[in-house]
Amino acid sequence: MRIHRLEISAFGPFAGTEEIDFDRLSAHGLFLLNGATGAGKTSVLDAICFALYGSVPGARQEGKRLRSDHAEAGAEPRVTCEFSAKGRHFEVSRTPAWNKPSARGKNGFTEQKANTLLRERVDGTWVEKSGRNDEAGAEITALLGMDRDQFTRVVMLPQGDFAAFLRSKAADRLALLQSLFGTQRFEAVEQELGRKAAAARAEVETLNGELALLVARAGTEAAGLGIDPDGGSEDVSQDDPAALLDWYGREAEAAGAARRAAAGDADAAAADLSARAESLAARAARQARLTAARQRRELAEAAAPDLRTAEERLARHRKAEVLGGHLDTLDGATAAEDRAGEAAQAAATVLHAAAATDPELAALPDLAPHQGGPDPAALRSGVTRLRSLRAVLAERMPDEERLAALRTRSAGLHRDVERLTDTGTATAARLEALRADALGLRHALAPLEEAAADLQLRVKEADAADELVAVVKRHAAAAEDCDRLAERRRVARDTHQDRRQAWLDLREERLANAAAELAAQLHPGEPCAVCGSPDHPAPAPLAASALTIADAEQAAQAAAEAAEAVLADLDRELADARQHLAVLAAQGGDAALEDALSDAGRARERAAEATKAAADLEAARNRCEGLDEEISALEDAEEDSAAELARTRTAVVEVDTQAAELDATLLGLRSGHPGLAGRIAAVDSAVALLEDADAAAVSLAQAQARTAEARERLEQALPAAGFDSANAAREMLLSAREAANLEAAVRAGRDETARLEELFAGEDLVLAAAELADQGPVPAGALEQLRSESVAALDAAREAGVSAGLAASSARTLAGLRSRYSELAEAGREPRERAALLTAVAEAARGGGDNSYRMSLNSYVLAARLEQVADAASERLIGMSDGRYTLQHTDAKASRGQKSGLGLEVVDLWTGQRRDTATLSGGESFMASLSLALGLADVVQMESGGVDIETLFVDEGFGSLDEQSLEQVMDALEGLRDGGRVVGLVSHVAEMKQRITTQLQVVKGRNGSTLHISDEVPA
Repeated sequence: MRIHRLEISAFGPFAGTEEIDFDRLSAHGLFLLNGATGAGKTSVLDAICFALYGSVPGARQEGKRLRSDHAEAGAEPRVTCEFSAKGRHFEVSRTPAWNKPSARGKNGFTEQKANTLLRERVDGTWVEKSGRNDEAGAEITALLGMDRDQFTRVVMLPQGDFAAFLRSKAADRLALLQSLFGTQRFEAVEQELGRKAAAARAEVETLNGELALLVARAGTEAAGLGIDPDGGSEDVSQDDPAALLDWYGREAEAAGAARRAAAGDADAAAADLSARAESLAARAARQARLTAARQRRELAEAAAPDLRTAEERLARHRKAEVLGGHLDTLDGATAAEDRAGEAAQAAATVLHAAAATDPELAALPDLAPHQGGPDPAALRSGVTRLRSLRAVLAERMPDEERLAALRTRSAGLHRDVERLTDTGTATAARLEALRADALGLRHALAPLEEAAADLQLRVKEADAADELVAVVKRHAAAAEDCDRLAERRRVARDTHQDRRQAWLDLREERLANAAAELAAQLHPGEPCAVCGSPDHPAPAPLAASALTIADAEQAAQAAAEAAEAVLADLDRELADARQHLAVLAAQGGDAALEDALSDAGRARERAAEATKAAADLEAARNRCEGLDEEISALEDAEEDSAAELARTRTAVVEVDTQAAELDATLLGLRSGHPGLAGRIAAVDSAVALLEDADAAAVSLAQAQARTAEARERLEQALPAAGFDSANAAREMLLSAREAANLEAAVRAGRDETARLEELFAGEDLVLAAAELADQGPVPAGALEQLRSESVAALDAAREAGVSAGLAASSARTLAGLRSRYSELAEAGREPRERAALLTAVAEAARGGGDNSYRMSLNSYVLAARLEQVADAASERLIGMSDGRYTLQHTDAKASRGQKSGLGLEVVDLWTGQRRDTATLSGGESFMASLSLALGLADVVQMESGGVDIETLFVDEGFGSLDEQSLEQVMDALEGLRDGGRVVGLVSHVAEMKQRITTQLQVVKGRNGSTLHISDEVPA
């Protein structure tokens, strides 16, 4: 995570709006945040923490008013932080809750709630991500991989909590390290192993439960057979379920054999009693049938006289039945004659009533009623006259249809006249409106032509304005290039000066050792190259490093010359860049970008207005041409409509005349009816009445003839049947139901007599009569007693059979339970072994069982990471402590059941002793905790998928160091530049102000504090 920009408004000691360019500070890798006591150095860190997490670190959160007391009453407190994390760029802006002066009253306040806005920069545009406090906080926590407390312990070490992580407990270290290194997956492995072990144990418990259930079921089955589950053989133990199940099976087989034998004896006794009962029952049944047959014979003899009377009555009915056809024919003919007479009278009455109201019938002669109805000849004459009239009316029906067609055409022509009149009116109104539109449109052409004439000029002005914007942007980019080149030149100048100074130092050292070099070239007996003497009484001693100074001097000279060449190249590049910047400034590039963009926008608006005017002018001209064409077409249509209206009015007069003449002709034929069809229907109705009356008269004459004929035939048949008159024959006739009942009774009596004769001749009744004579009747109650004994024997046999069946079923069930028990016991061996293995692995993974160090899997992984952190921290601590101290991870078992594996201890290399981190002095603790924080950041940043910590803040603690320790700590901190990390130091130690030239200065004043960045390199 890297911070780019921080803006503070009315927050803490800052009354106004202060903006911090952290990219400018970060360019130096190390900067100092200094200022007087109480100026607000720590408040800058508070602002960063509040922007990211909505609260300030540690105890400073409690009871602290975040809004500045120096700010104006209506100023809104706000902190905006722009930062990057995981390759993404964000901006978060937060406002704490504060009381705003009420606009309605002088002394009132309105509580303003805290609010948050989180934005992400995507493709050069800020996109809003969240406007909710909790939602934005959760997303930032996920991005940074740390909550507020972890952030303040790793990234922003506040005053007073600097050594918290160094001295924290294993559980606190575990939470922090786990969030930083993302080892939750190992904790998930622990949990998964625990779940699998619990599932395996549950499976084993389920198997054990099933086995116990099988043993319990076997005991229940055995108890049902009378076997005592607890009273087994002395050789069978209750703790051996398999042997107990075998004993249950043997006892069940023995009980089954005994019950099967008892069931056989019971079946034999029941069969003997059943045979005796059946024999006695058969004898009693035969005697009962003999008694019933004798009673039936007595009843038949008593009913014989009635049977003979019924036979005689049935014979007389058969004789009268011969005349039934003639009687029925006469009765039917008489009834038909009565009905025909009633119909003829009704038809005559209807005809007479209709003649009083129907003009068609009233005009006919001879329709007065006679004896039995109207005269048939008069009826037929009336029918003929009416049918002739109908033919005439039907012949004139087309004239009536023609009249209807003429009226329909007349109505259509009248509608056409109305339509053409309305059309002419609408066309005239439309013409007037179009002529007015055309006139107004022509008046509007003049201003459009004037505006469109400036189109080319406006477009050129817009292009020129856009070009100026491009020049301004290139000027800004060129200025940034100049700044970057100037910064590179400054670095190259520093490098050249450093290398040149190193070369001069080596040269001076070599010159100081020149005598030693000459002495090294002297040999005994050879003359000196300086004095010429062969004696060398006291040659200068040669230092151990003198032999390598010459080579080092040459290498340093080459490096200085190379740095000088780089500096010369950068001077040329910077001169070219500044010349290019001057050219762009001469083209107007030094103008303000906002002004250039504003001018370009106005020029584009004017060009757009001119373009729109040209388009509107072309559209107006096209509209004028269209209106002229439409007006011409409407004028032609108006003339055609007037001619058609005149023709239609002439046709209306002709059609109305023809319709009036035809209507007068048909008026007489309608005879008061709405139309000829109505009169034809009336004539048809009159003809129907006449025809109905004529048909009723004819039917009456025919019915009278049939009645006379039927009466004559009946009188001829009476003597042959033995009857004097028709009434005598009717008295002997029976209804069909009475005849059938009488015949059935006669037939039943004859059948009963025959059956009785056959029954008494049968072997069964003969045997019963013999038994009754020899043995007498069956004693009363003997059969019931024998049957009761037989039923009791059958019940006993069934119970014995059921008992034997239950015993056999229990024996099979016990055998099945024993087999199932063996299968389950065999199948449970592997789950038990697996459950034991998983339980042991899960216990070891969570730090229990055989894990003597009580170190969980997650703690084990984090312990390896902590060991890396300790190694990385020791590299810096050795330098800070002048080679005395290192940090070392320890996996010693913790006391009182606490988690092991995350311990830290200090190794004193001067004494070889190991000791707890709490025994360090203030300055030593500061150096150790700072080294640990830097080492933690190194390991986390190198760890794949870890949190990338690019910015660290150290708040105070330097005052506890002596001069030498401070120098060593500063050397270690300056070494962080090579890794690209940025470290901000919060201190007012004078030596640090002189050592660190890049500073964020907090200036305290009566009206609040202000911030300034100073990064000038002193001359």
